[in-house]
Amino acid sequence: MKSFIPYNSNSDFSIYNIPFGVALIKDDYITCCTRIGDKIIDLAILYEKGYFNDIKGLEENIFQDFSLNDFIELGKIVTNPTRLKIQELLTESSQLSKDQETINQAFFEIEDVSMLLPVHIPNYTDFYSSLEHATNVGSMFRDPENALLPNWKHIPIGYHGRSSSIVVSETNFHRPKGQTKPADSDKPIFGPTKQLDFELEMAFIVNKHTNLGESIAIDNAEDAIFGMVIFNDWSARDIQSWEYVPLGPFLSKNFCSSISPWIVTLEALDFFRTTSPKQDPEVLDYLKFEGDKNFDIQLQVYLKPENGTESLISETNYKYMYWNMNQQLAHHTINGCNIEVGDLYASGTISGTTPNSYGSMLEITWRGENPLKLNNGDERKFIEDNDSVILKAWCEKDDIRIGFGNVINTVLPAL
Repeated sequence: MKSFIPYNSNSDFSIYNIPFGVALIKDDYITCCTRIGDKIIDLAILYEKGYFNDIKGLEENIFQDFSLNDFIELGKIVTNPTRLKIQELLTESSQLSKDQETINQAFFEIEDVSMLLPVHIPNYTDFYSSLEHATNVGSMFRDPENALLPNWKHIPIGYHGRSSSIVVSETNFHRPKGQTKPADSDKPIFGPTKQLDFELEMAFIVNKHTNLGESIAIDNAEDAIFGMVIFNDWSARDIQSWEYVPLGPFLSKNFCSSISPWIVTLEALDFFRTTSPKQDPEVLDYLKFEGDKNFDIQLQVYLKPENGTESLISETNYKYMYWNMNQQLAHHTINGCNIEVGDLYASGTISGTTPNSYGSMLEITWRGENPLKLNNGDERKFIEDNDSVILKAWCEKDDIRIGFGNVINTVLPAL
């Protein structure tokens, strides 16, 4: 396919993508939108112009909403044809390509818009599904010979996080404060975290409600998953190590998490499916799946000091995740937990097998023992004030590329 909108061959937003987001247009109004290259397209205007008249179930202009929740709740019977229609409209010689009036009204340059949180997120769960990450952390804090706890290869481990503090890319935040316990003290102290960390993750967003008591079978899980975003699970490691026993993360996690503004649909990712790592021992029946349920998503992390240049500090891939999305959602609901449209489920930190593929500073510097050297000669054990962290994710195969854009946030000094 070729679009009438030109874009670079390395663009995340090719004709094969067609992601969905929400934008503030010229500081004037909010609308649901899509993107191709560096053009943002107001979907509400396309609706008004009649370009979606043949989509059954799209009976009103819900693209005027301030979130995508109502749209994705229509289900894939509506959202998939809508995406394909947009894709058709953006190809060469389409009806839209000849409609200059609509192009002038609906198409905007990237610098003319501010991207907003794409969905209202009622609930948020963070999993712990990278074997390499779990092994690293277990080796660091427990016995390296028994790094994984006995349950890890039997269930997708997760915890319920705080959805109200999830923000979109380019939202900066202040260094969190809390209790920490220095190694040389028998009492805790209070103050700003000294071990602020990023966590490289992906996340999926669901498109349906279920009732309390209902479960989503693993064979039906993808019908409930609208798409994916990049996720940065910001963490305060010193606060976490003091508070997490016996109930797990609390103030060390709920001060900020950040996502990319564009939701890439599972249908766009379908071409990049790949096999999952072999699971041994065999999982219980409700977690068994068939086919390729993982995705070949390339991931990078950059760190940029204030007034400095970006340093590439990690490269890894989502395809190595031990537990896939289908298993995560099936397990999450097997006890009858109800889900809501817009719920977000993060993968957990994604790490590879080598230090340059680790998905957190905790691992890259091995808890600060091996400081990271940046391009400008500076060293980092953890993230410092005014540092920016940039996460990138994309898929590429047979000259077809789609991506998620970036998640970038800057850490401000504690208040």
